[in-house]
Amino acid sequence: MIAISLQSGSNGNCIYVETNGVNLLFDAGISGIEAERRLAALGRNIEQIDALIISHDHADHIRYAGVYQRKYGLPIYITPRTLYKAEKEKMLGKLYDVVYYLPGGQIPFGDVSVRTIPTPHDAIDGVAFVVSSGRKKLGILTDLGHPFKELISVVSSLDAVFIESNFDHGMLESGPYPSFLKKRIKGPGGHLSNRDAANLLQAGTNLKWACLAHLSEKNNSPSVALRTHIEIANPNLTFYTAHRYRSTDLLIV
Repeated sequence: MIAISLQSGSNGNCIYVETNGVNLLFDAGISGIEAERRLAALGRNIEQIDALIISHDHADHIRYAGVYQRKYGLPIYITPRTLYKAEKEKMLGKLYDVVYYLPGGQIPFGDVSVRTIPTPHDAIDGVAFVVSSGRKKLGILTDLGHPFKELISVVSSLDAVFIESNFDHGMLESGPYPSFLKKRIKGPGGHLSNRDAANLLQAGTNLKWACLAHLSEKNNSPSVALRTHIEIANPNLTFYTAHRYRSTDLLIV
């Protein structure tokens, strides 16, 4: 299994996963041109992707989904409620190839399956994902809301994970955001802090690597996030960080 974060953060999210002859794209928060260019730089062709799977209705995850379909012919997998919300806000334009899934179910692609895990993030039908192929399992766990109980068993089953590590508590409290936004970020429908994510990863006894994702530009930094995780983590765990403006290298599961 091969994974790439094409971009991660409030300015746009998109993750590519390739396994067992199936090529999947999760979320469409960056432009089609950028997704095409970044995949091509790593030897991948966006037109060979089998499905675009949308996690929720926030613009940094869905804004370019219609473009990906019309320009590259990618079928969109989405929940009915998420699509309704996006269409109501006129975010997508005309669509012609939509496949519905329901939160909590499985999306099959031959021998590959994608488990969808409902999250308490403040979105319509928000989900996280686990991609399973043979004995390998990759988690895509971002925009989680808070460390809800099911996450422990999910993380314990994974071989690798993209995990939200959005903010540092001290930086958030002393930072420039207004109080209502600080409350939302650290509230039950917001995001995981560095320490939340690091504590959660302790359940991942089979994890080979974790890629820290969705880092805040104002309330976090890669060095701060990594320092927190290294203080708490299993010493055998390898860490990567997902970038706000470029892709990672190929990450092997």
